[in-house]
Amino acid sequence: MIKPEIIDAGVKNGKQFVALRGVGNFSVFKTFDCGQCFRFDPSSDLQNGYEVSGVAFGRHVSFKQENNKVIISGATEKEYHDTWERYLSLDSDYDEIDNMITHALDEAGNSVMARAADVSRGIRLLRQDSWEALCSFIISQNNNIPRIKKIISALCVKFGEKLSDGEYAFPTAEALAAAGEDEIFALKTGFRASYIVDAARKVSSGEIDLNKVKNEASFDKCMEELMKIRGVGPKVASCALLFGFDKTEAYPIDTWMKKVAARHFESGPDPTKFGKYAGIAQQYLFYMERYINGGK
Repeated sequence: MIKPEIIDAGVKNGKQFVALRGVGNFSVFKTFDCGQCFRFDPSSDLQNGYEVSGVAFGRHVSFKQENNKVIISGATEKEYHDTWERYLSLDSDYDEIDNMITHALDEAGNSVMARAADVSRGIRLLRQDSWEALCSFIISQNNNIPRIKKIISALCVKFGEKLSDGEYAFPTAEALAAAGEDEIFALKTGFRASYIVDAARKVSSGEIDLNKVKNEASFDKCMEELMKIRGVGPKVASCALLFGFDKTEAYPIDTWMKKVAARHFESGPDPTKFGKYAGIAQQYLFYMERYINGGK
């Protein structure tokens, strides 16, 4: 694969920036609009390309796309190489991945996957912070995206570290464990408050080691470890592993994926057929059903 090329870097309007060319099949819009993260929002000024801004890894950044050029504001060239290239999955060959998952099933299944890959072209799986992804998908249970974002924003303002530009980092497990259930419940988290506190206590105490989970080769053991947390079942664990632990073999099943299976496949699809890219196949099918067929 050909990696994106840095064509400019420096300071503009008082902010560090990096400009990239040759980003391939990467879409800022689809990547940040497909429901995989909750702390980025579109810019109000979209006349000169599509832009989102938000906070990740304790940094306030924005990603703007103008045709085949992407501008990252709030990052140095070194930070791009150290963090954002990997975060955006710009170090992965999605043309090769697309080819694999569109030839993994039978003829009828491959036809469905070809359409899903076509309408989803440009989505990249974000490699998010493990703790943030775990906590965010605990909050996502029986919830909608606007409300998830509102709860996460309230948690960040109340318990997160304030950044130099007035934004807030995602609160640490230690901060949420110390806050306790009542304080978290007061932010309208509902039944999820006890789940958040249990996760925070288990992670902050070391009872559950997120780095160990990230480096564990056995996917089943990863699932088993995360499901020790109160309120974390297969769906939440799969989402956390897919978006926060780089376990691309994860295949979360929710209402939308059940619709996909019933509407487009006689039996299945069998996620194991996609191998280590099952999660990317899932995201394509999810995007096609929810955002294209579902009109979202």
